[in-house]
Amino acid sequence: MTLLILALASCTGCFLSTLAGGGSPLILIPVLGIFLDSSVIPPVLTVGMFIGNSQRTYLYWNNIDWTLTKWYVPGAIIGSVIGAFIFTKIQFEWLSLVFGILLILSTLSYVGKGTKPSFSVQAWHFLPAGMIYAFLSGLVGSMGPILNPFYLNYGLDKEDLIATKAFHMIIVHFVKIIAYIAFGVMTRPTWGYGILLGLAALPGNWFGQKILNQMSPQQFRQMVMSFVGVSGMILVWEQRHIFLP
Repeated sequence: MTLLILALASCTGCFLSTLAGGGSPLILIPVLGIFLDSSVIPPVLTVGMFIGNSQRTYLYWNNIDWTLTKWYVPGAIIGSVIGAFIFTKIQFEWLSLVFGILLILSTLSYVGKGTKPSFSVQAWHFLPAGMIYAFLSGLVGSMGPILNPFYLNYGLDKEDLIATKAFHMIIVHFVKIIAYIAFGVMTRPTWGYGILLGLAALPGNWFGQKILNQMSPQQFRQMVMSFVGVSGMILVWEQRHIFLP
């Protein structure tokens, strides 16, 4: 039953994340937390996300923005290694609260602006942004849609955003897997659960692609930013104990 629930959560998460430009970890992390120790969730999630994003990259290969990718990859590699190393030493549960607040603020900045970018983004901005994202992702497993406002304001929409972000995630998660192995946190059960999540994501990616083709760019942007806001509220709610006595 545990394996079935995890598989269904992964499939559902990847379907929704195709329509919303990412965010499946925010569905998976609470479910994984029911069955697994919090210390193994980041490496399990990393393996699953690597497999799922690999298929997504294959589906949208022709839509990848390579100019943006050339700026993103160097920072992502450095950030992934540092984040994975620090994860083996200490965990920062309060980071989820900070991420949640940032996501909510990103959504509020979008409200009332329609299709007009809330801030300007150039390709080179993804060098530091990719490093910071990958570093934080190494600490908690995945950062969900926190970079989505950057992709949107750079000018990517629908298939271009999905393709480019999926390829970026492959780089981040691959480096994290190597780092986790080197730092001795990967075990046979970790691999098993991660592979299960990755394989279960495949039908979700395929079905999500069919629905995405029917969406307009404006509908996609609204879906992306709505999910960013909801994701932020979920993260803040999960860390509500920080504010309670």
